[in-house]
Amino acid sequence: MAARIFIDGEAGTTGLQIRERLAVRRDIELISLDDASRKDPKTRRDALHAADVAILCLPDDAAREAAALAEGSKAKLIDASTAHRTADNWAYGFPEFRPGQREAIAGATRVSNPGCYPTGGIGILAPLVADGLVPADFPVTVNAVSGYTGGGKALIQRYEAEGRDGYKPDAYWSYGLTLTHKHVPELTRWSALAHPPIFQPAVARYAQGMLVSVPLALWALPKQPTAADVYAVLAERYAGARFVRVAPLGEAEGLKELDPQALNGTNLMELFVFTDAATGRAVITARLDNLGKGASGAAVQNMNLLLGLPEDAGLELQRAA
Repeated sequence: MAARIFIDGEAGTTGLQIRERLAVRRDIELISLDDASRKDPKTRRDALHAADVAILCLPDDAAREAAALAEGSKAKLIDASTAHRTADNWAYGFPEFRPGQREAIAGATRVSNPGCYPTGGIGILAPLVADGLVPADFPVTVNAVSGYTGGGKALIQRYEAEGRDGYKPDAYWSYGLTLTHKHVPELTRWSALAHPPIFQPAVARYAQGMLVSVPLALWALPKQPTAADVYAVLAERYAGARFVRVAPLGEAEGLKELDPQALNGTNLMELFVFTDAATGRAVITARLDNLGKGASGAAVQNMNLLLGLPEDAGLELQRAA
């Protein structure tokens, strides 16, 4: 019997991409509401209660409202908003970032889908902090650039409005300049940092694809690790992972540039360790599709785990060769 899935907020960017991934599957039955019903609380409640899994692709307040509407139902929830990403009673939906997380998601009824930038930042930092190479109280910086869809609804609307007017916006601009970006609590908690990192996101003039980088002065770390030590920790953590690949040091050394759009359409994240051994410096960079592993692909992966299906079901064609 096909599992019944309700995407609450399927008209948004993430919702549309999830629907596209699920529409071709025969083991999934989608529950859809017409435009007139999507804002009716009773109709939404009925859909939530009819679902085996409901995926919330909503603003934070609306996601909290949907979670309340789903109370008393059998539906398992995946929240793609920021609302529950640090909540104790919601499993954090990044299966690969630490041992046991995949099992925690599979046994949960409430899962919070990670943010796109934190997927890269936590994917880099959590294994290094857990191993002790980066102390929990070390001052950490996370720099990132994304296509404009990584900047949220307001930036998407700004870009598309300017495009319709024939105006070409700047090729690159930073935001989150107050250092209080909504991703900071998520980055701090799930990386197991003692202090919030300095997080500086930026948006470039393309739709999707992102790079998230953590610079490290290796000489300043207590253990003074080498790039090979950093690589070894990451490679061990993600050994056998279907959707996280750690590039060999030789491959990273041979790169002259890194295309942030190279993994678009996939649910894959790649990690690269760049280094200057002579000066003891390194930059660890994650590359991913902010709408794939950073959003809709991750939601489908988490849905598969909740339903006891193969983790890569429906994602086979979204993996890079």
